[in-house]
Amino acid sequence: MHNTAPDKEETFRFKWNGLFFLTPIKDAFMARLRIPGGVLKSYQLREIARAASDVTSGYIQITTRANLQLRLIQPKDAPEFLSRIQGCGLHTRGSGADNIRNLTGNPTAGIDPVELIDVLPFVRDIGHQILNNREYYNLPRKFNIAFDGGGLIGSVEDTNDLGARAVTVGDEVFFRIAVGGATGHKAFARDIGVLVEPGKIVAVLLAMVRVFIAKGNRTDRKRARLKHLLETMSAAEFLAESEALLGYQITRGEAGIDTPRAEFAHSHVGAYPQKQDGLHYIGAGVPVGHLTAKQLNRLADLAEHFGTGEVRLTVWQNFIVPNIPTAYVATVSKSLAQMGFTTKASPVSSGVIACTGSRFCKYAQADTKGRALALIKHLEKHVPLDQPVNIHFTGCPHSCAQHYMGDIGLLGTNVQGDDGYHIFVGGGFGAQQAIGRQIFSGVRHTEVNKTLEKMLLGFMQHRLEGETFQTFTQRNDLNRLQLIFTGDV
Repeated sequence: MHNTAPDKEETFRFKWNGLFFLTPIKDAFMARLRIPGGVLKSYQLREIARAASDVTSGYIQITTRANLQLRLIQPKDAPEFLSRIQGCGLHTRGSGADNIRNLTGNPTAGIDPVELIDVLPFVRDIGHQILNNREYYNLPRKFNIAFDGGGLIGSVEDTNDLGARAVTVGDEVFFRIAVGGATGHKAFARDIGVLVEPGKIVAVLLAMVRVFIAKGNRTDRKRARLKHLLETMSAAEFLAESEALLGYQITRGEAGIDTPRAEFAHSHVGAYPQKQDGLHYIGAGVPVGHLTAKQLNRLADLAEHFGTGEVRLTVWQNFIVPNIPTAYVATVSKSLAQMGFTTKASPVSSGVIACTGSRFCKYAQADTKGRALALIKHLEKHVPLDQPVNIHFTGCPHSCAQHYMGDIGLLGTNVQGDDGYHIFVGGGFGAQQAIGRQIFSGVRHTEVNKTLEKMLLGFMQHRLEGETFQTFTQRNDLNRLQLIFTGDV
């Protein structure tokens, strides 16, 4: 392959194979992998690290779909990169363009002590079917699917086009299905009142995908997500179309009991007992999801030597190392800390998520990762937070970092030729599901750290006992919040 930039048509084709040409930011490709459920083996980590060192910039990013992206692959190196990724059992096909994106589930599936069902078999099943069936490509728009088995660490399934969440009815486990999530469009998925047996869940979800393929809007990309299709047809009509493809009726039912889920997104950072006696999983915080090849190699060694050679990525841009014997928990935690990861939950750093930003994305209007790292350093020095706060940086309205569902969300914008942010508050997910409200507009990046410092200090001064940041922002109207957050009351 020549080391020349692809033309417009080739650029589109490459997206289908997970390669995104970064012009005008860089004259090179970004590659997005497919890692169903975010589960990686040590040999895969090593090959990704080698490929990153040999044919990329070495920049490895954990995404908000429990996935990896690698950047600055020269056109001449793209075939070798794809060959090496496929050689270790991973793929990039369909990870971009109008296709089904990486499939997500609970990062502790199969090891969670309170989960109702292990969702990894379903994630892998649907992943294989999508990968090997051309019918599930070339959708009207991109499409997200997530499973939640009812464990302590959620999968944020309510932000997906299709989210399947396990519930109990009597002594049996079923999946409820929520449809139409797209938080960049201010929409969470809504439950459609069905109970699906685990043995049928993959077929049911794929039937719903096929309805979207047949009925979705292909003329207006701004109205092309499943959310928009469900604005033109009722849930009953959508179910009827799905059932016609299945050849049977999906069980209706409002009953179902959810198991308790973790209160905050970064509650899994640290060591926790698994359902398997004598074993722990260790959650590690990764500042803004950025990894190096050296870290990946060391992580592979650690997982292999002390665990079962497995690492699980999460939608919070960090990872979990499962199956660590109790006797080795302290050793592994210390080793992770020495590698630059945190294994003690921080009220600030553990909850900061950032999209790629303007360094490598042509859509972003702000350097999200750089600003997020600076914010973490500033807040940990100046704000003595005593409870977790989730802060989401996203560079453009595509909302890859889901700014609407953070306690604090920052949306990149241009402020007189410089980086700036619109600031939102009060978002949430799961049991605290809510869309954030805009509180400030066009804050220059030079003022962001001080602005958030004032916001958090104002919250700590005026909150009720035991009140969370989200509850506090929802209890007060925007006018009063602005006064509190600027120190005027």
